[in-house]
Amino acid sequence: MLKSLFNNSVSTIDLDTLLLCSGVSIIIGLIIAFVHMKTSRYSKNFLITIASLPLLVQSVIIMVNGNLGTSVAIVGAFSLVRFRSLPGTSKEILSVFFAMTVGLATGMGHVFFALLITVVGCLIIFILSRVKVFDINRKEKILKIVIPENLDYESVFDDEFKKYTKSVSLEEVKTTNMGSLFELKYRLVLNDKVNEKAFIDELRIKNGNLKIVLSHPLDNGDL
Repeated sequence: MLKSLFNNSVSTIDLDTLLLCSGVSIIIGLIIAFVHMKTSRYSKNFLITIASLPLLVQSVIIMVNGNLGTSVAIVGAFSLVRFRSLPGTSKEILSVFFAMTVGLATGMGHVFFALLITVVGCLIIFILSRVKVFDINRKEKILKIVIPENLDYESVFDDEFKKYTKSVSLEEVKTTNMGSLFELKYRLVLNDKVNEKAFIDELRIKNGNLKIVLSHPLDNGDL
């Protein structure tokens, strides 16, 4: 059942088999795009990319099979595409790799294997996206705050942290504005039902109404 539909060489592939593999690639691409749409943030352009990718990868695999010169040319082409690509989220990278994997399978004629991997993979992604086992702590925040150089950054916000947070740690200190300001980065866990605006207002009093950013860790690129 999991044997390749192709013969020993893809140069002998018939039209019916090619159309079957291409149809399966398109269906699989649409399924992966649909699962990504239901489990993550997305853009229309990204969904179009995911839906088309298995068919394109399949076409590449069929073309380069057994041809060293074509393989080298394709590697160079993919390198240029990667150079022009913007980094994405981990979920987007997963979807792209997923689409490329099934495209590779259909390009080698393993249609049933590609369908099996698609069903199992989509079920795993969908289930893990719905369960709360891996949910992050929404009370964990990253605080970035700017203070004048004359303030003692090690203890200036102790009262506010005791009142509004369960735990806090100073992650980073750096100078800015020709050394006249300190930019502090804290990782903290807020108390339950805390009023974030009141917390920020009290910090503003201490730092002279300079810049304050309170965000979720993932919004800052932290993993």
